[in-house]
Amino acid sequence: MAIVVQKYGGTSVANAEKIRRAARRVINALEKGYKVVVVASARGKQTDELVADAMELNPNPPAREMDQLLHTGEIQTVSLFAMTLQAMGRDAISFTGGQVQIITDNVHSKARIKSIGAERIRRELNRGKVVLVAGFQGIDEEGNVTTLGRGGSDTSAVALAAVLKAKQCEIYTDVDGVHTTDPRIFKDAVKMKQISYDEMLELASLGAGVMHSRAIEFGKKYDVAIHVRSSSKKIEGTLITHEVAQMEDLVVSGATLQENMAKITLVGVDNKPGNAAKIFSHLAQEKVVVNDIVQTEVSTEKANISFTIGAGDLRAAKRAVDKIKDKVHCESVFTREDIAEISVVGIGMRTHYGVADRLFSSLAKAKVNIDSITTSEIRISCIVDKAQGKKALITVCRAFDLDKPATKRKKTAK
Repeated sequence: MAIVVQKYGGTSVANAEKIRRAARRVINALEKGYKVVVVASARGKQTDELVADAMELNPNPPAREMDQLLHTGEIQTVSLFAMTLQAMGRDAISFTGGQVQIITDNVHSKARIKSIGAERIRRELNRGKVVLVAGFQGIDEEGNVTTLGRGGSDTSAVALAAVLKAKQCEIYTDVDGVHTTDPRIFKDAVKMKQISYDEMLELASLGAGVMHSRAIEFGKKYDVAIHVRSSSKKIEGTLITHEVAQMEDLVVSGATLQENMAKITLVGVDNKPGNAAKIFSHLAQEKVVVNDIVQTEVSTEKANISFTIGAGDLRAAKRAVDKIKDKVHCESVFTREDIAEISVVGIGMRTHYGVADRLFSSLAKAKVNIDSITTSEIRISCIVDKAQGKKALITVCRAFDLDKPATKRKKTAK
């Protein structure tokens, strides 16, 4: 019997009726002959409420204790889910991440999975039970509870699907699939039938909230088919898979906007080997995740180094820069917190030209000023003023016909 992993987000299990609806989906999969593993998030806004409780009692709570606190939300969900299935006549058992040996490193609140035992899961599946696993969590090698960061339940689900060699990992959420952009900003965004791992990884890392980027990394590495679906509608969603030939004809498949960002520029750094390494080593020690990096040579002696980060990492980034700036003879440090990043993504960019022209021309016509530009093989990103972020996203979506199905978009020259 094939295994299916189903993951339910917090809004999909927010109350008793939604848990019952999710349980009916599980039963439907059982009736089709599948063994089912369920991964669930904390219900509704429970995680936010726990964070608020902690901050009220201690404005600087220890990371270990925060993990101890926050992992309880998911445990409550899977326990209630198991009770619901049992009340509906199906045998079910719930586990914490630690009980199924999801072993992580010891970086609290941002832990990464090192291994998964899964023997206990297989044993219970072979006994005919639905197995429910609390998402977002694991334990380190000393038995301390760790959490995987926001969106970590996606990572838990895809990682389990990989270890169990599941036929598919179904991600149930409050949207009906992956859209060309955020439909809350661009109301004419359309749902994609399928998208490549590489495109989805770019979109997720650039702020698309449907999937966590680390989950996509697991999916690509271990060839896990991921199906993003609506938890409230019985319709097909978006399949995240390997590239297929027809994807090359689609130049831009999606666009994103990241608003909670900051940019730090080190002006006048000594232009010599090793200085960039020193700077980013200090940032790594502070656990700062860096998005884009731009280095510009000012002269043979000096260079400017800029990088963007999430606004939540700004304090740690400033601390790291303060420690290293004198060692690299930095003349000054410039920080911006009023920025947003607009990006277009598409594997078709590899074989087409004219994408940058269309992007920059559309922003110019809309009078959106560009602060800086970064690119990859399948992405172009522009830093703009935060106040113009939504306007920029809508402009770009119109320019690339992201309000139309893929087959009806106008082509960019090859």
